[in-house]
Amino acid sequence: MALSTACRAVALSRRKGDGDGLADARQAVDRAKRALGERGPVWWSDGAPDLNRRLVRNTPYADWYAGLESEQDGARDRTEPGDTPEV
Repeated sequence: MALSTACRAVALSRRKGDGDGLADARQAVDRAKRALGERGPVWWSDGAPDLNRRLVRNTPYADWYAGLESEQDGARDRTEPGDTPEV
């Protein structure tokens, strides 16, 4: 709840053009994400690196992700106009 409230405050501050309010709202988002474990020190202890907030192409998962993209591109190439893509 705190995260969604903070995100709404960011959006409202942007719409109003309120720079001070925007800074406060962004700090609230950061606090909420830290409380949820989305930011801050890693919470696991197996020695795996923290790859959060990294582009997938700059991680050990780059080849795997590229394979997913090419599979999706192939699926798009096989669809006919008006077809509903499978999800």
